[in-house]
Amino acid sequence: MTAGQPEFSFFHHDGLKLAYFAEGDPSGEAILLVHGFASSALVNWVQPGWLKTLGDAGYRVIAIDNRGHGQSDKPHEPEAYHVPLMAADAIALLDHLGIGAAHLMGYSMGARISTFAAIAEPHRIQSLILGGLGIGMITGVGDWDPIADALLAGSLDDVVHERGRMFRAFADKTRSDRLALAACIRTSRDLVSAEQAAKIDIPTLIGVGTEDDIAGSAQELAALMPRAIALDIPGRDHMLAVGDRVFKKGALEFLESVTGR
Repeated sequence: MTAGQPEFSFFHHDGLKLAYFAEGDPSGEAILLVHGFASSALVNWVQPGWLKTLGDAGYRVIAIDNRGHGQSDKPHEPEAYHVPLMAADAIALLDHLGIGAAHLMGYSMGARISTFAAIAEPHRIQSLILGGLGIGMITGVGDWDPIADALLAGSLDDVVHERGRMFRAFADKTRSDRLALAACIRTSRDLVSAEQAAKIDIPTLIGVGTEDDIAGSAQELAALMPRAIALDIPGRDHMLAVGDRVFKKGALEFLESVTGR
């Protein structure tokens, strides 16, 4: 790692070349980080300080650029972005690195991906940290078609939908492939059923900003899951909660409770 920036590597899965970084002692306890929509491993986990926070705590920190994002391949077909496919990418990265089981942390879309990974491969997941997504995991998070429209608009000036403007501006800032993101947002909203959530018998922390108007209640989702606890991130909205110190402190304490470290 140079100047605070991790070195990225690549692996292949499902016909795609996918980027990731892995920092820390290969023999250490691993945590895999899965970023949110229109973000990347760098934007979601390095810039807000999560790599440093978790690395300083002794974890082997691994983060994937989801398909359509960062340095990974960016198909333009919506069918490439169903959540179980992206969850399989995350598990395939563990396979690639020879990791039998890891802690799994996701934010927003990454929380949804992480949950689907836990449903599909529960024996691979030691604990779950879900940020930026509460009961919306079950009930949905509203109509996101305007987000796709905003991403495909000629410019930000042409977008009047408030949430659409937010995500278009974010995509422009991160210089994302807007066609890939528009395809992704159309099919990456697969819902988890209440029955599926009730079967996730994995220690889980659910952190949501108190000003987040996208995620839905962390407490309501935690109530459905047998080993989940909710964490309020005071005064933070969907975009700002990810790097909040309350979230970091809560995540470290949760991991300590799971690992006994």
